[in-house]
Amino acid sequence: MKQRINIVELARQLGLSVSTVSKSLNGYGDVSDATKRRVLEAAEKVGFSPDPAGRRLRRQASETIGFVLSPPQTHFAHPFFLDLLMGIDQGLESTAFQLIIVAGRTVETEVESFRRLVELQRVDAVLFGRTRRDDPRIRYLQERSVPFVALGRSDTGKPFPFVDIDRTVAGRNGTARFVGFGHRRIGLLSTPGYLMISRHLQEGYRAALTAARLPFDADLVLETSASEDGGLDAARQLLALKDPPTAIMCGHDLIATGAMQAIVETGRRPGTDVAVIGCDNHPLGPHLNPPLTTFSAPTLEAGRRMVELLFALLDGRSPKELQEIWTPELILRSSHGAQLVAGSGL
Repeated sequence: MKQRINIVELARQLGLSVSTVSKSLNGYGDVSDATKRRVLEAAEKVGFSPDPAGRRLRRQASETIGFVLSPPQTHFAHPFFLDLLMGIDQGLESTAFQLIIVAGRTVETEVESFRRLVELQRVDAVLFGRTRRDDPRIRYLQERSVPFVALGRSDTGKPFPFVDIDRTVAGRNGTARFVGFGHRRIGLLSTPGYLMISRHLQEGYRAALTAARLPFDADLVLETSASEDGGLDAARQLLALKDPPTAIMCGHDLIATGAMQAIVETGRRPGTDVAVIGCDNHPLGPHLNPPLTTFSAPTLEAGRRMVELLFALLDGRSPKELQEIWTPELILRSSHGAQLVAGSGL
């Protein structure tokens, strides 16, 4: 009797990678004719249709990968997640896998988006970003034994594959640059605290202060939404302090954009009177006044790499072997300012 089998199981039986089997079934040219014949003969033997539409009709999900767009989608999802999706699409281009995109409605109910993908769409695997310190999405996928790769680390559950752009480096190196320029009152506007990137950013910030033997002042650290409005409101609070910061490290370029607006409101000049550094290299950064100094976020490349790690996972590699931490680069423009004059008030 012919058994029902999916592409992952077929690849394991043949001792081939999932991507090679996918290419063979769909006639891509970068697989040898001998391998194609071997795959097609094995697929016919076990009743695995080489026709993608037929497989999807029979199994309702074959060769489908889900991506969940994390809330909130206003600004935060653009262009960060768009670049990530473009990289994922490029990674899947030479395979027969198709991508389904689902938007999480709220942070509290986002796990329902994962349930819809897994239980209704019956995807073969899931990709997502913006991991959390305590992440119910990871627990759910691991409990259901659903293959996944995340953009970011987490303290939740067992080891899992990820690509992470290390925000600790941004927090430490950005703050250290301010220290080197003579700043002693350095503010931090972080993304929301439930995100792992926020914890890493704050750890880097504190590490730089410790290395410079500067005291940590909780009044100088605020968490806010990754938006212009969030940066504007939070920076207003910092600048209203009796002893305000002379430099502000921001966890996102949109936060930095709002912070620069708040600086202008007080009659001061960003990059001259109050220095600013952002994160994630948003396209608007070079066009601000002054142009925003920031840290790189190669999300296009990260999306492609997530796909490669996913196929490696499907081919049986251990999740511990599929964990990568990338170091962001400082992109120098003008908003970080210059060396402070000794004895000046700023």
